[in-house]
Amino acid sequence: MTEASYTVKGMTCGHCVASVTEEVGEIAGVRDVDVDLATGRLTVASDAPIPAERIAAAVTEAGYVLAG
Repeated sequence: MTEASYTVKGMTCGHCVASVTEEVGEIAGVRDVDVDLATGRLTVASDAPIPAERIAAAVTEAGYVLAG
């Protein structure tokens, strides 16, 4: 199991958190998604490392931006 953290910009409410959690959670191999609204921190636990581009695409699909 591997874990990676990112920062998501543009989230303002619980619905935002749910959207990001749902989109990232649909990526194959993802086991757990934790989103902290206050800090914008997205933590993804997966079977194997997932390319940041795939995480960014899921966050974009949810309507937000993966920082840096």
